[in-house]
Amino acid sequence: MFKDADGKVAVGKFLSALSATGLRKSDPRLKEMMTKLRAIHKEMRDMGSPDSITLDRDSFKKVIKENIVLISRAFRNHFVIQDFPDFVKCIEDFYWKCKVNTGGKVASYIPQLAKYNPDYWGVSICTVDGQRCSIGDTEIPFTIQSSGKPMNYAIALSELGSDIVHQYVGQEPSGRMFNELVLDYNKKPHNPMVNAGAIVVCSLLLYIVEPEMRVSEKFDWICQYYKAMAGGEYLGFNNATFLSEREAADRNYSIGFYMKENKCYPEKANLKDIMDFYFQMCSLEVNCETVGIMAATLANGGICPITGQQVIDTHSVRDVLSLMHSCGMYDYSGQFAFKVGLPAKSGVSGTTMVVVPNVMGICLWSPPLDSYGNSVRGVQFCEELVRVFNFHHYDNLRHTTQKRDPRRQKYETKGLKIVGLLFSAASGDVTAMRRHYLSGMDMGQSDYDGRTALHLAAAEGHIECVEFLLKVCGVDYKPQDRWGHTPLDEAHAFGHADVAEFLEKWESMHDQDLHSKGEKDRSLLFKKPNPIDKKVFD
Repeated sequence: MFKDADGKVAVGKFLSALSATGLRKSDPRLKEMMTKLRAIHKEMRDMGSPDSITLDRDSFKKVIKENIVLISRAFRNHFVIQDFPDFVKCIEDFYWKCKVNTGGKVASYIPQLAKYNPDYWGVSICTVDGQRCSIGDTEIPFTIQSSGKPMNYAIALSELGSDIVHQYVGQEPSGRMFNELVLDYNKKPHNPMVNAGAIVVCSLLLYIVEPEMRVSEKFDWICQYYKAMAGGEYLGFNNATFLSEREAADRNYSIGFYMKENKCYPEKANLKDIMDFYFQMCSLEVNCETVGIMAATLANGGICPITGQQVIDTHSVRDVLSLMHSCGMYDYSGQFAFKVGLPAKSGVSGTTMVVVPNVMGICLWSPPLDSYGNSVRGVQFCEELVRVFNFHHYDNLRHTTQKRDPRRQKYETKGLKIVGLLFSAASGDVTAMRRHYLSGMDMGQSDYDGRTALHLAAAEGHIECVEFLLKVCGVDYKPQDRWGHTPLDEAHAFGHADVAEFLEKWESMHDQDLHSKGEKDRSLLFKKPNPIDKKVFD
């Protein structure tokens, strides 16, 4: 497949084919292979890059030996998105469709956010198998803001457990503004995705998780957690944003003091340290690549797809995704859950982190925001995504309109439809067959042995199915399978006299019709022209 004229493996072709499956050369799981390729390239003292070299069979086997399992899965289409180039093409179409949307306004409550170019637009995707796709402005840094709240909540759950965390913060959508000065009926913040809940979660991280650590150590410790979730991708800190957030924090300080009055924090908690830590978490600097992998870690049950490290435990991920689904998009959360049906979290910097459980994580970044504080392009992209693909939480209900499923290959999807049709015929389920017919399905299609629904209905003696296929669907009444058997042969072979009698009458009637039609056509062909016809031809 990758050999040149001399029978050697062209490394460039091999890496290009690997890239087409969604794997990148920078993938940590391919580190050993890439290290060996660079070493061989250095020994050869060849110009260019390792892509330009060729290797004999034995050398190539040594190069890929340590990563053979991953490479084998890639080339055998064992990844979650099997036709990755086709999927990427769809994502690019969505990207360009959303790019022309110039609605919304960039957040301006602090100068660092107001400076963002409204034309910035980036999309980064990472699947649970580490397949990656990035389009647009995906390497420009931005502060994580509220999109970091799910990560802080996940860390708290992993370290303390759900029971302890939810002694301090609830699980209900508030139905109020995200920065509202309000608590629930238990005098607790409604959930970890609103500002009050996020501040309390930061207090838990600061004073209950590893309490012996100093504040400076705790910041580094949390950053290591973030780094692990992001598979080592870019993570920084924007001090200017931190200072601006602290200066423009009257509302958040009001919430903080209100919760202190209601004893929402752990004992001996210092409000100033809590608020500073909260603003520091909001001021962590990331890019689309980073957040895309973080989202994929959540989609993968807490295991980072590109490192294989279990960062967050599975139960904690379940709780995080539940609250992202119900509370993650500010005051638009209910509508987003209704229209898109996926866990997501937005931030005022223009980022939207979307999780498709067991499939992929997505980061969408575009600074212009709508009236709810969500990225205009980000929300539109999500709606386009579920319009085409069956990613909505309830798209897989029975009898729903069929959307594309990128988790299956095209022939696999077609095969499942044929199997469904044949099973309906074999079990005598006329209602199911009627549904297939009304969906526009070709009722005469066959399996790899050439056996049609009519073959199976006749073999099993389901006269109603046979009548439906012939009278309503108008399928061919004499199809032959691989062994030359027709439905009538099947009816005779399995002793279904009523079906055989019906098929014989049907064949006799339609064979006679064909014979009559053939005679009529022949008579027209050899008919002598009358004088009028002759004048016309003359």
